[in-house]
Amino acid sequence: MEWNPYAGTCPTRFVLDRIADKWTVLLLGILAHRPMRFNAILRELDGLSQKMLSQVLKSLERDGLVTRTAYPTVPVSVEYAITPLGQTLTATLEKLRSWAVDNIETVLNAQREYDGKTLGQEKA
Repeated sequence: MEWNPYAGTCPTRFVLDRIADKWTVLLLGILAHRPMRFNAILRELDGLSQKMLSQVLKSLERDGLVTRTAYPTVPVSVEYAITPLGQTLTATLEKLRSWAVDNIETVLNAQREYDGKTLGQEKA
């Protein structure tokens, strides 16, 4: 079967939604370096809530991009790691993160210019 992401019913769109999410991009970037526990991830990703982290991790686990390993300690400790499938995304996602860093000034300038033009049009 040949998948077509431009077709509205193609399931590849679900994958694109997942990997286009900022938390997915950042989380896979962190886990690409080493497995981590939940609270360590929370400390590393500023602005990410516990609820959102839990949701993203569950989604990534469901998609086969992250594994969850529980260790029989008291209390139970859980570690998250990127899977081989998740690793296949890391180079692409690293390019995306790098592009954002390299081009943020240009994007911000374009936004200011656009907002200035738009504001001027509204006053006219």
